[in-house]
Amino acid sequence: MKGLILSGGKGTRLYPLTYTRAKQLVPVANKPVLIRVLESIRDAGVTEIGIVVGHTAPEIKETVGDGSAWGVNVTYIPQASPDGLAHAVKISQDFLGDESFVMFLGDNVIQGGISPLIRDFDKNDWNSQIVLKQVADPRAYGVAELRPDGSIARLIEKPANPPSNYALVGIYMFDANIFEAVNAIKPSARGELEITDAIQWLIDHGYRVYPHIHEGWWIDTGKPIDMLDANSYVLDELTPSIAADAVIENSEIDARVTVQPRARIVNSTVHGPAIIGEDCVIENSYIGPFTSIYHHTTIRNCEIVRSIVLEHSSLIDIQTMIRDSLIGRKVTIRHNDQRPTGLKLNLADNSTLSI
Repeated sequence: MKGLILSGGKGTRLYPLTYTRAKQLVPVANKPVLIRVLESIRDAGVTEIGIVVGHTAPEIKETVGDGSAWGVNVTYIPQASPDGLAHAVKISQDFLGDESFVMFLGDNVIQGGISPLIRDFDKNDWNSQIVLKQVADPRAYGVAELRPDGSIARLIEKPANPPSNYALVGIYMFDANIFEAVNAIKPSARGELEITDAIQWLIDHGYRVYPHIHEGWWIDTGKPIDMLDANSYVLDELTPSIAADAVIENSEIDARVTVQPRARIVNSTVHGPAIIGEDCVIENSYIGPFTSIYHHTTIRNCEIVRSIVLEHSSLIDIQTMIRDSLIGRKVTIRHNDQRPTGLKLNLADNSTLSI
């Protein structure tokens, strides 16, 4: 069995953060989402993994390399333009060959991994298996209608009157019959080869397509609020630790806090679950629950809660608590006493500022 990770999207819903960074590399609890996906596939026993990449390929390749750091072998599959998930499968046929494979969207975070999914597929004679999750409002998702025997009868994209509350999660199992399907379907109204159309083709032609109902949490990290939710879930499950070379002086660090190597925390309070990254400096500050501070960041005289701060940023002398925020790389936020008073802003396109 092989793995296929789709990492070719532009991440427009995370602008401006993803103008200069692949959305799959935005960290959750100080680990890029793509690496969490890679590890989830590896932990299910699959070590031959293809990654479909687009315009952010150089950054993804720099981060992942050949995969050996995570005990896997990675092959990169270029996708010239984002022409749909089924198109990504189509161009991956040379890599996948005749083997069954698990396909995982590279911006999804899921509780508990995918080992149960792999076991289900291995012990049955199914041609495809789709991970579904019960959601409160299925109208915003692709939705599955199930037959009495538990198999999938049809898939409907964002239905006004959903036939069930089972939403597609973005994790799929296929055997080689999927290639007949992706070569048979036509582009949708938005000009893409849709994976839902390919799966429906399998269903309509008598192939066996069954669901795997996921009981834990699942987050599609496509929007800032989703990133914060995923960060909170993962932090809550993290086993806390404090690196041996971390420096903690005159500070209160509770038992749910992870402090990574060479971080320095002085005259501060950190309430978890939270994580402080490598080479960070936290001085005279309060870091509250569900906050991730990524590597090489400095925070002085600030209070911050339920937020993600990316690497090489500086937050200095902020007189208002920062909360529910997603702060990018190499960002500087500081208080300025110079007259005249007022806000002095340098914001990228599609930024959001709440005062």
